[in-house]
Amino acid sequence: MSRAPASQPELSAVDSSPLDEFEQATPGQALRLALRRFGNRAALVTAFGAEGMVLIDLAARFAPGLRLITIDTGRLPESTYVLMEETRRRYGVSIELYFPETRAVEELSLRHGLYSFRNSIEARRECCNLRKVEPLRRALATVDCWITGLRRDQSVSRHDISRAEVDETHGNIIKLNPLAEWSDREVWAEIRKNGTPYNPLHDQGYPSIGCAPCTRPVRAGEGPRSGRWWWETAGSRECGLHLHPSQ
Repeated sequence: MSRAPASQPELSAVDSSPLDEFEQATPGQALRLALRRFGNRAALVTAFGAEGMVLIDLAARFAPGLRLITIDTGRLPESTYVLMEETRRRYGVSIELYFPETRAVEELSLRHGLYSFRNSIEARRECCNLRKVEPLRRALATVDCWITGLRRDQSVSRHDISRAEVDETHGNIIKLNPLAEWSDREVWAEIRKNGTPYNPLHDQGYPSIGCAPCTRPVRAGEGPRSGRWWWETAGSRECGLHLHPSQ
């Protein structure tokens, strides 16, 4: 869903807004502040993982009307689609879905087959770029502020994230990570306290859920994202949605 960009006075106000106000806010307050400050140019972007469901539930209480965006790669587990529909009905929200460009996916499959992403890190990143990164780029062209469920203890590549930052990769828009400091235990305590719906795959050993062919249950002692692209080294297990320009 494309929307007109903010006017110059609005952008000037955004540029001068201190990020420390978001840093000091609770997650619910951060969502409310984002909606108040950016209006329809703010959006929660989620893959409907546990953290995303916590934020959706908080948005229903603190920031009703906040846009909700997801990327449908075309290879998600069925349980993720079921959860999307349950979310839509329970919270009365519209879910903006962005899809990969059909021709690009067709060409990739014709050239390299349906499982090329397991051939090398470069091949996997090519698939992620077509199915995730490019659709996200189009989605973020409609916002001045996006909100994610990133947490510092999810992986080694996320240890340094802030609650609020300037996203240089996507045109210097504001990126909020309200749950940055939360632990996995805090996420699940919040879900249970509020009866928040979640993907049943979490109960089957999937702490992180992405595309079905690229996600497996984790083993005892493994990190929460070790089930994503498990054939790669830990430092390379990002799809590109949250990489800084230096990465």
